[in-house]
Amino acid sequence: MAVPTFTNTGSKATVAATLPKEIFGLTVGNHELVKAAYVGYLANGRTNNAVTKKRGEVRGGGKKPWRQKGTGRARFGSSRNPIWRGGGIAFGPTGYENYSMGLSTEARRQSLRQALSLKNTSGGIAVIEKISFKDAKTKDAAKLLAKIDAKRSVVIVVAAPDANLAKAMNNLPKATVITASRLSTFHVMNADMVLIVSDAIANLTTRLGAKK
Repeated sequence: MAVPTFTNTGSKATVAATLPKEIFGLTVGNHELVKAAYVGYLANGRTNNAVTKKRGEVRGGGKKPWRQKGTGRARFGSSRNPIWRGGGIAFGPTGYENYSMGLSTEARRQSLRQALSLKNTSGGIAVIEKISFKDAKTKDAAKLLAKIDAKRSVVIVVAAPDANLAKAMNNLPKATVITASRLSTFHVMNADMVLIVSDAIANLTTRLGAKK
């Protein structure tokens, strides 16, 4: 499958790159698996910061509000019961909740294949022959992205970490640099363009190649 291809200067390449059909050319019948992987990514990164106090943990309330009988009112043993203002929370978060969602390795791989196929169908996949910045200047990175018409959010998929590339893109809020081994459905679906460096195609093929 031929996709738009650019040189390291941002101009159109004479020969378009070819992407494997079993990864970028799937027919996606529904989006259930893509949704499960997307939601699972968010859930697995969720932290348990919310904690509330039960009635036994709220300060005060040791004295019985009024005597048990003879007042005509309902009996209460503490002013910190959950139905009173200032009382404890009956079923609030404890900080030990587990929000993680499990998804098998093959399901995650298949969801990523589907996400890449959907992005390719909408014209959001492009390949660049090489991308590097000797001086790691953000100005040069912004010029390159503008030249290849990556005006909105872009995910740059590389074969291996590149400190200069990461530094050059770091101050561009809508640009993300990620290795092919760490690319996820979340990154693909959140980007308007997925820009793949040519040497990362082999890494994606090895990782997501069809099951034998």
